[in-house]
Amino acid sequence: MKTSIDRFVRYLESERNASAHTIRAYSRDLAGLTSHAAAQLGRTPRPREIDRLVLRSYLAQLHSRGLSKTSISRQLACLRTFFNFLCREGIVSRNPARALLAPRTGRRLPAHLDEAEAAELIEIPIERPADARARLILEMLYATGIRCAELVGLNLSDIDQAAGMLRVLGKGRKERIVPYGRGAQAALNAYLPVRSSCKPTSDALLVNVRGKRLTDRSVRATVSKRVIALASSKKISPHTLRHSFATHLLERGADLRAIQELLGHSSLSTTQRYTHVNAKKILAVYTKAHPRA
Repeated sequence: MKTSIDRFVRYLESERNASAHTIRAYSRDLAGLTSHAAAQLGRTPRPREIDRLVLRSYLAQLHSRGLSKTSISRQLACLRTFFNFLCREGIVSRNPARALLAPRTGRRLPAHLDEAEAAELIEIPIERPADARARLILEMLYATGIRCAELVGLNLSDIDQAAGMLRVLGKGRKERIVPYGRGAQAALNAYLPVRSSCKPTSDALLVNVRGKRLTDRSVRATVSKRVIALASSKKISPHTLRHSFATHLLERGADLRAIQELLGHSSLSTTQRYTHVNAKKILAVYTKAHPRA
């Protein structure tokens, strides 16, 4: 089983251009399946010994552990992709995960801040070097709508300050160009001397005090500290700022296709979630503007 998983990981890296986050998640999911099957068989399983019943038992175990429907659906997607790969390689003759149904998940509306809340969150007084970095993190997340992993992956060479543009490497290593505004540029100007003082060891934009690239965890911790400082009762994460970015653009009349491009969504249906967020605003506009409303 380990040999097959290793081959699958190499396939994800070389042919699918999967992100490091996806590869870690899939490796963890398949390790969980291997452990479950080994417990049932009393030994390390071979791929062809994992049938539909083993997979159903594994998914049932995930449910009993309290995993959300979304997490279980994601694991099932991983299993389907893995066994499709094994079929292609001739290691198994059929995909046992194909007939399994994913749990039905409700479509959650993205949590977002209103414009005043976003401004309050971002406008950190810069009193020490760490404040300059925190301000840039928050400004960039809200000004561009990029994901947390995309932010920490940015290099100085990805920023065109004259044009106010970022080159972003997104999911599946797809590249896109995203603009940023005056607030983010001011935060960048305040941060760059701080970055230089840390003696960075690479071209990374965001570095810690030792000059090493900042991690996802550090960015999330920065957002959490700011939420605590504001004594906010809202659950705010880097993704909340991404949702706020998209929602505020839509509220101000931006085209949905343009928002799709900025967010790096491969499907417009993913971006269309934001039209539901604005249902009340749409109704208010209709009531005010339509002659027979």
